[in-house]
Order: sequence, then structure tokens, then C-alpha cells
Amino acid sequence: MTKHKLFKLGAAAALTVTGVSAITSLKTARAANFTVIKRVKINYLPGKGLNIWTNYNKGKFMGYRAKDGTIWNVAETAVDKKGNLWYKVGTREWIEARYTVDVGMDTPASTNAKTKKSTAKNGVNNVISLGTVTKKSTKKSKATKAKAAKVKKAKQIVDAAVKKTSKKSTTKKVASTQASSKAGAIVALAKQQVGKPYAWGANGPDSFDCSSLVQYVVKNAAGMNLPRTTYDQVKVGQTVYQKSQANGQPVSANNLQVGDLLFWGSESAPYHVAIYIGNNQYVNAATPEQGTILQTMTSYFAPTIVKRVL
Repeated sequence: MTKHKLFKLGAAAALTVTGVSAITSLKTARAANFTVIKRVKINYLPGKGLNIWTNYNKGKFMGYRAKDGTIWNVAETAVDKKGNLWYKVGTREWIEARYTVDVGMDTPASTNAKTKKSTAKNGVNNVISLGTVTKKSTKKSKATKAKAAKVKKAKQIVDAAVKKTSKKSTTKKVASTQASSKAGAIVALAKQQVGKPYAWGANGPDSFDCSSLVQYVVKNAAGMNLPRTTYDQVKVGQTVYQKSQANGQPVSANNLQVGDLLFWGSESAPYHVAIYIGNNQYVNAATPEQGTILQTMTSYFAPTIVKRVL
């Protein structure tokens, strides 16, 4: 009579398998004379037993059953021709996996034919459940890590962009504040010169001609060194307005900023310069009769070129 070694847990002297280690996370554990790949609990009808067969393909009922609720060690898995999953629980004893649940899990074991197979040397299609789960778990873990790495990298890029934008914004804000501060100083110093006499060739601070007034105010209020003559001053800074390129239209006060330099004449031969102080007004050393005065811009005597130096 053939002896059968069943891998059932909790049995007494009737079982030859002893010293079975606990199985966790589907890790392979070895008992005395077989390898355990997982543990399952019979999930059949209450009070009924699950038939035990001699094989998973056209096997014969062995005359005894696995009692509902009992726990068994699984040494091998296989899929029959109909696509049903089977567990080997003895030397040649098999049970259908669909009537079991993994120990510690609430869902029944998979029984469809889509489970990954590997062809053994004897031609039997063995389902390598453990390997499949491990590979899937590894792939999932790698995918999760890769996703986390991408998220981290994206966050670093965003943080760097925000930091760069913030830095640029701060720089622009500081520059704007500094320009505003210089503009305010220019207005104050220019107004202080009103009333002083005009003298051609004078360099201040007691008397000025048009270009020396501009040079003096911009240097002492904004710390900028401008050339001495209108011929050279017109070449400095950014051109904001040029009548020859504006179809003869006069410059609008909306396009001017405090501290802009206003020129009369052509770019190659300017004959007068003044400092714009806002509110459509400018300060200039006008003529020997007028001296240094504050004037309002008019269409009759409008500048032909505007240069921005702040």
C-alpha cells in the first residue's frame, strides 16, 4: 500500500511533516522533507470536507477529504487543462485552489488560467505563483520608486524655478525701489536749483548752462556720471521717444518717467536739454534772461528726443 505524506498543519502522529516554520510574505520555508511555498485554509461548505485527488489532471478521488477550516501547507501549484488552479498538499495529493484562501487573506486563491506558467522538464505546466507575485511586487516597487523619483525631480525643478523667479522678482523689486529712490532724489535736487542764474559754460553749483545742470543733478542725486555736453549726453541711455520716428506726434507724458532727459533738436545736433520731474513738468537752465526754471511741457515747445538713464 502506497504511503502518503500530507502537509496538513495541526495534525498529530498521522503526519510525517514536522517542524514547519511560519510562512510570512510568501517567502519559501523548508520543513523536514518538503518545501513550503504558501499556506492555505480550506474554505468549503461548513461541516463538509474538500475532496483530495491523485492528480490535478484527470485525477481520482482518494477516498478522503480535507476538512473545512483546516490549514494546509502547499508544496506545488499547477493549472489543469480547463484553466483551474490546484495545490499539491502531499506526496501525490491535490486539492482545488478555488476552495481555499491564503492564510491571513480574505480573498480566495486565484483559479484562472492567466496565471503565469513555466514548463518543467517532465512537460507538466507548473504555476510559479510565488515567483509571479515576487516579480510583480518587485516591478511594482521599482515603478513606485521611479514614480517617486520623478515626483521628487519635478518638485526640485519647480522649487528651483520658483526660487529663480523669486530671486528675479526680488532683484527687479530692489532695482525698481532703487530707481524710484534715485528719481525722488533727482526731483528734489532739481527743484533746489530753480532760481539760479544761467551762464554758458558754467559747471555749478551757483550757475549753470543746460547740460551742466543735468550733469550736476544726476551725479549728485543718483550717483551717475554723465558727459558734460548735450552732444554727448544724447548718446547715453535708452531712447524712449524720437519725433522723427513718431510721425511728428509730440511725446505723451504717459510715456515719460521721472529722471528722463528731454532734448530739443536732432540726435546729431541737439541744442537744449532738461530733466523731467513728473506731472508734465521739467527743470532746465533756459536762457540768461530766465535762468534755471521749472516749466510745463507744451505742444509748441515739445522735446524731440527722450532718453532714459535710470
